[in-house]
Amino acid sequence: MISKFEYATLAHAEDAQHLGHILEQCYIMSAGDSELYINRVGLENLRILYQNQQVVGGLAILPMGQWWGGQCVPMMGIAAVGIAPEYRGSGAAIALMQNTLKQLHTQGVPISVLYPATQRLYRKAGYEQAGSYCIWEVLTENIQIKEQPLPLQFVAPSNYEAFYELYQQQAKITHGYLDRNQAIWLGLIRPEDQETVYSYFIGDKDQPQGYIIFSQHSTEDDSAILRVRDWVILTDAAMQTFWSFLANHRSQIKKVRWKSSVIDSLTLPLPEQTANIWRQERWMLRVIDVVKALELRGYPPGIQTELHLEVKDDLLTSNNGKFILSVANGHGEVRTGGKGELQLDIRGLAPLYTSLFTPYQLQLSGKLQATETVLSVATQIFAGVSPWMANFF
Repeated sequence: MISKFEYATLAHAEDAQHLGHILEQCYIMSAGDSELYINRVGLENLRILYQNQQVVGGLAILPMGQWWGGQCVPMMGIAAVGIAPEYRGSGAAIALMQNTLKQLHTQGVPISVLYPATQRLYRKAGYEQAGSYCIWEVLTENIQIKEQPLPLQFVAPSNYEAFYELYQQQAKITHGYLDRNQAIWLGLIRPEDQETVYSYFIGDKDQPQGYIIFSQHSTEDDSAILRVRDWVILTDAAMQTFWSFLANHRSQIKKVRWKSSVIDSLTLPLPEQTANIWRQERWMLRVIDVVKALELRGYPPGIQTELHLEVKDDLLTSNNGKFILSVANGHGEVRTGGKGELQLDIRGLAPLYTSLFTPYQLQLSGKLQATETVLSVATQIFAGVSPWMANFF
């Protein structure tokens, strides 16, 4: 399948234009939107698939990190996967993904994450569901939080570097959060259509306790929506101020939408259970290097034990075999060999790695096999809150 196509890093600017036209058709973009996206991502991060010197499709890779157990694991985001309509069904998409994964493995990348348009394709490449992306919604009249303990300080959205340190403080303690690529930061502050993006520090400008970035949108029924593009809340006073600030928009804004986890602690201060999940989907993760992925991740600090795994990976064969994961003091070490007491393929490893599902749930789903004793050990090692991220890419 792969031999039918040629895979390459972008070499010619005109090929970027061809890929841009493909992406505009695939993602129903307006003319010229692909050029803006490609400029934001960078030509060096595009990968192209050719057949007979014709551009068949391509994708973007986004070098990032992802926080797991208090440790930031190097991660490659996959975005804008597009195949020209006339080449769909030819095996081009899986060839593109397989070539990309082999290249990333050669480069020593531990894990990769993407948002699937279709799970079937990415499961063939070894990805599996690994975390959530949720958008919540509440009526402003139902917020009913009036006290505002902290001031708000306007900050120009273009000065997004000012938010970075605050964001990292929240990211470190949030299971699945990104160490963002610059393209994602630029996407957060870039207005769409005729909107305006606003941003504020929560608290004193010298020592802020959070921030909010948002835009406002009219709807067909004249009920405006405030969309929180990004937020960081580091104290209870910041949370109180966050909600009070949003409640004060109720004369003009009917609804507020924000991104958070499936179980959202932001909703706890609200007087009633009136907030609802407006949109929810799951992103997928692939372990590219089993040893690096397991060693770079953080683990619960009070555990000292070991887990014997046997992993199967049809594409990246160096991941095949038996491994012993030894965990102590919040860190893991991996050596080859062992009893292979917990058996799974590379797809089954993804939701175990991220704690999206417990080992017991994964065994019920047919994703792994282990004895009751081994399942108990794995549950301790991979204990964690439900993983999520605030960014769609």
